[in-house]
Amino acid sequence: MLFVVLLLLSSCKKQFIENPLDAILDSDHPAIATVMDNLEAHEVQIKVSEVLLWTDNNLSSSTYGFQVNDNNYFYPASSVKFPIAVLALEKVNATEGITSKTPYLVEGDSVYSTIRDDIKDIFAVSGNVSYNRLYEFLGRDYINAKLREKGLQPARISHRLESNDAMNSKTKQVIFRREDSTFYKLPYMIDSEIKTYPLNKLNKGKGFYKDGHLVNTPMDFSKRNYLPISTLHEMMTRIQFPEAFEFEKQFILDSEDQKFLLEIMQIVPRYAGFDEKNYYDGYVKFFMYGDTTERIPEHISISNKVGYAYGYLTDCALIEDHKYGISFIVTATLHVNKNGIFNDDVYEYESIGIPFLAEVGRQLHKYYIQKEIYLDEHGD
Repeated sequence: MLFVVLLLLSSCKKQFIENPLDAILDSDHPAIATVMDNLEAHEVQIKVSEVLLWTDNNLSSSTYGFQVNDNNYFYPASSVKFPIAVLALEKVNATEGITSKTPYLVEGDSVYSTIRDDIKDIFAVSGNVSYNRLYEFLGRDYINAKLREKGLQPARISHRLESNDAMNSKTKQVIFRREDSTFYKLPYMIDSEIKTYPLNKLNKGKGFYKDGHLVNTPMDFSKRNYLPISTLHEMMTRIQFPEAFEFEKQFILDSEDQKFLLEIMQIVPRYAGFDEKNYYDGYVKFFMYGDTTERIPEHISISNKVGYAYGYLTDCALIEDHKYGISFIVTATLHVNKNGIFNDDVYEYESIGIPFLAEVGRQLHKYYIQKEIYLDEHGD
């Protein structure tokens, strides 16, 4: 049974209370206090679960959150690459004659890639080009239909990233080159028009830049990608522990692709062939290590997907410490855009956002170690 317990060790009374976030977010550490002193501006949402895996596959969870509200919109940025990567693996597994290792071209490409190459790029450095290629392979309607079928709602994937035709309803031509040098051509798809969700806070800030000019009205996010932290949190749990869920809620991958996905979600850039000077271990692993260029210790693994754009920072991670035998899933988002202007590239990522997420991760990690030690000494 997968059993989730959330407890907090009180330093003065050596007793546990139910919600660790209450004490963690009350910390006087500057990285946390700076955000908590201005909660409305930072739009903080956090969800956390401790993972204890038993012998059978029943899931019993007790999850705790702070300000989690699926109706309050935030821009998910590159965190949407998480479901796209998984759905691409599932679709290629279900397509006869091609695999995740089959070379393919998207209209406009000059070199071949593979589904695995693009997924590796997505998790190692959060590549936008790789995401857009997989988006063309899947199509908007397919993505959203699959998420609905699996009960991963609310969610809506609307568009490509950093693209001149981000919301074009027509996908590009996709061609796979089989081992026998024959080709599998995926026909163009015409997706349905983007519909808006009735969400709160869809108009944000006080202005934004468009074509180099400042527009002094709030920015409209009503047709942008939408992926709340509750859906991200649920998806991470299903990917890591698929057998704990009913078959129709699982992602259907072959054993090799399942192993590949779990391994690649942990990868740090230096193991993916990127220069460590520019792409340090915490480059796209914000919890615990996002604010340092130090290497992540070998006994700690972080399977995650981050997103950051328009001042929004999001991370969804399974953090495992093999030295202490602890693991927990944490998902969080916050906004850092002090001047209220979008597209000016003036966001407090490095000074406020990433330090907050890193410290939240460190304090949760410390708490679970303390809990493990306490239980070893005092019993359950």
